[in-house]
Amino acid sequence: MSQPRLVVSKCLGFDHCRYDGSIIPDPVVDSLRPWVEFLPVCPEVELGLGAPRPPVRLVRVGGEVRLLQPATGRDLTDAMRAFAASFLDGLPPVDGFLLKNRSPSCGVKDAKVYAGPEKAPAVGAGPGMFGAAVQARFPDLPVEDEGRLTNRALREHFFTAVFALARLREAVGTGQMGALVDFHTRHKFLLLAYNQARLRELGRTVANPQRRPVSEVMEAYVAGFRAALAHPPRRPSVVNVLMHALGYVSDGLTPAEKGYFLDLLTAYREGRVPLSTPLSVLRAWVLRFGEPYLSGQTFLSPFPEALLSLRDSGRGES
Repeated sequence: MSQPRLVVSKCLGFDHCRYDGSIIPDPVVDSLRPWVEFLPVCPEVELGLGAPRPPVRLVRVGGEVRLLQPATGRDLTDAMRAFAASFLDGLPPVDGFLLKNRSPSCGVKDAKVYAGPEKAPAVGAGPGMFGAAVQARFPDLPVEDEGRLTNRALREHFFTAVFALARLREAVGTGQMGALVDFHTRHKFLLLAYNQARLRELGRTVANPQRRPVSEVMEAYVAGFRAALAHPPRRPSVVNVLMHALGYVSDGLTPAEKGYFLDLLTAYREGRVPLSTPLSVLRAWVLRFGEPYLSGQTFLSPFPEALLSLRDSGRGES
């Protein structure tokens, strides 16, 4: 299993660097530790603010959002932008970001924006200043906060994307066209579930009828693959792939077994069971019949099974 490289907010279980000197244990981060290379960062500490420290907040000043520290009167906007640019430009190749929600620095989309530096109401919400820089610099990488990952569908999509991108990074790192062809072959069902149009486009990229240099082919493929996995797949598309996979083993199944699987697909389509349920049945049949093509498809096991969890906030499933 390839090892994704993720930038993570340092306060999520790595250091006591919150404004009040606390640390925030996070079950998703803890579950990923054996499988992921983390690159922890606390932008506020990197600015020399220390921990504990007077809190900072996003404040709308005229038509612009600024990062202010009300207790000291400091405007940290330019310093934070400079740090973010330097840090992000100096990163090695990464596969995604997992940041602290609601943070004025690391928030992805839900940091409060206030009308004034002190005793003023919130007038909106948006990304923190570092979070905004991340999304601007890496618009095609998975960027999530730990709050949204309490939702099972979003969490499993994030896992699927970062592990797939780690595998792609390794394939591209070989510099060999054969490695890219093998990667595309193993991810056909996954791409079919996420974006059929992108699957066709990437197939043409790998075929390379124009005989472009390998480096150009790989660059185009990476861009297209990242775009394909930009959003969670729709359930009907996933059911279509599961039905397609069933065709590879259906000749050896009894009518009762086929009926049971179709019932599972209905339950998945209606949101009553997670995707892992029909996938587990399908994997068992692949082993039973020794089906070689399906056994190589990452769609059946897109990330380590140990990361599967029934824990779900129930919010934002759609």
